[in-house]
Amino acid sequence: MSAAVASPNERTSEPAPPLEAAEIVALPSARGVAGGLVGAIARPGALARETVRLGRDVVSILRGTDRLAPSAQDERFTDPAWRENPAYRRLGQAYLAWGSSLNRLVDRYEAEGADWRDVERARFALTALTSGMAPTNTLLGNPAALKRAIDTGGRSIVRGMGHLVEDFVHHGGLPAQTDRSEFAVGRNLAVTRGAVVYRDDVIELLQYRPTTERVRQRPLVIVPPPIGRFYFLDLARERSFVEYAVGQGLQMFMISWRNPARQQAGWNLDTYAERIRRAIGVAREITGSPDVNTMGFCAGGILLTTVLNHLTAIADRSVHSAAYAVTLLDFDSPAPMAAFSGRRGPGAGRRKPRTHGVIPARSMESAFSWMRPDDLVFHSLVHQWLMGEDPPASALLAWYADGTNLPTALHKQFLQIFQDNTLVRPGAVTVLGSPVDLGEITLPTFVLGAVADHLTPWTGCYRTTQLLSGPATFLLSSGGHLQSLVNPPGNPEASYWTGGAPGPDPQDWRAAAEWHAGNWWECWAPWTIERSGDEVPAPAELGSAVHPPLEPAPGSYVRDRPSA
Repeated sequence: MSAAVASPNERTSEPAPPLEAAEIVALPSARGVAGGLVGAIARPGALARETVRLGRDVVSILRGTDRLAPSAQDERFTDPAWRENPAYRRLGQAYLAWGSSLNRLVDRYEAEGADWRDVERARFALTALTSGMAPTNTLLGNPAALKRAIDTGGRSIVRGMGHLVEDFVHHGGLPAQTDRSEFAVGRNLAVTRGAVVYRDDVIELLQYRPTTERVRQRPLVIVPPPIGRFYFLDLARERSFVEYAVGQGLQMFMISWRNPARQQAGWNLDTYAERIRRAIGVAREITGSPDVNTMGFCAGGILLTTVLNHLTAIADRSVHSAAYAVTLLDFDSPAPMAAFSGRRGPGAGRRKPRTHGVIPARSMESAFSWMRPDDLVFHSLVHQWLMGEDPPASALLAWYADGTNLPTALHKQFLQIFQDNTLVRPGAVTVLGSPVDLGEITLPTFVLGAVADHLTPWTGCYRTTQLLSGPATFLLSSGGHLQSLVNPPGNPEASYWTGGAPGPDPQDWRAAAEWHAGNWWECWAPWTIERSGDEVPAPAELGSAVHPPLEPAPGSYVRDRPSA
């Protein structure tokens, strides 16, 4: 059966053309984000006041009496010239004053009651604009790059031009963030031992080899997001969530999604939900357990929820508990994905050729990069194009650059979920023939949010504890969206908050929560072990007679290269 969602044509005053292959992409259009910012600042009264204030600031800067200075954490302005050279000091101060003025306009726009989606679009545009206009993005405006050019006799400029040409040819015009030649899946990425124990046209299911003599009887099935590769959870030795969980005596199964090509444009919620259901069945058969624990990461949690809903609807008790990591189910709160999902507003997606059957991996990477342009675009631009440095070798950035395509059918459904918030409206979306009603899901849940998450704000993740009806545990981690997940024990900067039973207000929960030094994995593991049954001898072999090992982990699908 096909997944049903409300037609976008029912929400507009005039008919819109059908959403077909790759018409819309997650990356907002330049005209759209510019329109969002114009709407925030083009209000005569506020603009006039800020213009006068900015004029006064500029006069003070030119006189040398202004004390405006960049943050000590802003690495763009760490060169001594920004403090000691009068011209550079004034240039930096003028840039900061201009950016502060624009930020105040958007803040006032929000304070006056603007819709949060419009505010998010304006902030997105403002961040891209101010990041792009930083003087440090130019050779003459970057004293560190100029010094390097002089010290190297111009060789840094030549090398930088080489990087620029290579990036335009091979990386869609964005600077490469890492040297991927240092890394290979199965060699120093995704190296936890295991085997593929099931394969169909959409997934491979990996079972990991136990490292303890005894294991818990009830297995854990991991559902990663369909965007990107699963191995951010198995990044490298001693940085692997999988390695850690196996070391706790858990029987671990991981879904590895196939990288779709244009022939798979029709893969939708039903396609992915059915494969999760099959993975649960395979894990049960191999372990002999009547049920499993599950865990969904990011958009994988959305897919998992549709399966839990279906199993609840048909009275199937094959899932014992569910954990969610940085997953949003309610999109009626400030979040970039929801702000840019609507076609009517200024964030409407950019059209692409209808011949594509997937949203290309490069488009997805670009969309996420522009949500953090200082870190994911201009930092690399400065160091590689202006200073002629080689991209750094980073396992995490190698994973980030190893993107996957997204089927347009699933992409369309995700955007409609984001725009119309259909998951929280009983019956508004149907998957596997079962209308989704989150309140009917009564499993115990563990819900994780990250305090600095720019994609799935922690207060939105917290809402899951109120939408599902079972007993819930909420934990708030330090770090951002990805940093909170790739965060093994022993990280001296890691911390988390725990609290009592989650109530309606996330801020009330946090005010009463207790701070802990350490990693959330160490809190999640006991919660999961408690729900994983008795200890039994670890299996000597992976798979079963019905599902024998097909090949060693990490399998074949994780090596599929993007092609639209």
